[in-house]
Amino acid sequence: MSVTAGVPRQRLAKHRRRKVVNVIALALSLLAMAFGVFWLVWILFETVRLGVGGLALSVFTEMTPPPMAETGGLANAIFGSIVMVSLATMLGTPIGVLAGVYVAEYGRRSWLGRVTQFINDILLSAPSIVIGLFIYAAVVAKTKSFSGAAGVLALSLIVIPVVLRTTADMLSLVPNALREAAYALGTPKWKVIWSVTLKASRAGVVTGVLLAVARIAGETAPLLFTALSNQFWTMNLAEPMASLPVTIFKFAMSPYENWQKLAWAGVFLITLGVLALNILARVLFKNRY
Repeated sequence: MSVTAGVPRQRLAKHRRRKVVNVIALALSLLAMAFGVFWLVWILFETVRLGVGGLALSVFTEMTPPPMAETGGLANAIFGSIVMVSLATMLGTPIGVLAGVYVAEYGRRSWLGRVTQFINDILLSAPSIVIGLFIYAAVVAKTKSFSGAAGVLALSLIVIPVVLRTTADMLSLVPNALREAAYALGTPKWKVIWSVTLKASRAGVVTGVLLAVARIAGETAPLLFTALSNQFWTMNLAEPMASLPVTIFKFAMSPYENWQKLAWAGVFLITLGVLALNILARVLFKNRY
């Protein structure tokens, strides 16, 4: 009787210990979540409070001002960011998509595909300042001039691994039954990829592109080594070109009130743009098939 009665007591004790451990783990998880959300909400609150206060029509119509100027804006920085981000996306996206197609469709069992995926994972986790320094040594130091083109190259090298990884992951989620059905009809492999697998995963691929754009839109370190900055409006990619991240960095570190006000306005604009891109990416990812 004592042995059989002890078994339920042992099970009850284990059950209680598990409940206590579960409650402790849940409490710690909630505390960690609250800690992270607290700082995130505070950052967003300060960004909105100070950023909206710095918004004005002149922010979109006037060039970056000299210190202590009464008027000024971020028109050249906004234009420079749009140009460099757009060109980097157009340059990096086709390379990333094609490399992702190779990894997912042609190189699944080959050593080259595995090596490509390994190198891509390293590039994904590499600090962006390393890419900026590489382009500085390879382009800027050789041409002896900072330029918007060098900034585009640096940003495109950030776009490529993001798009490659997303494309490969989305293509790997496509059921093999779709490929086999197309092969059974005598369809060549390149047409299966173009008309079946890429079509089935197009929303996921677009999501990867949008996430890459959201990432490079806020990059500062690569542009400090490549495009640098420019106080004036320029469309020449062979010259230094202003951008929002670099302008924010420069103005926020200054002691001038007008520059600090414009820096917060730039932070608000870039946060709003990245938020919109992430929301769009989430919506597309949710309905990817």
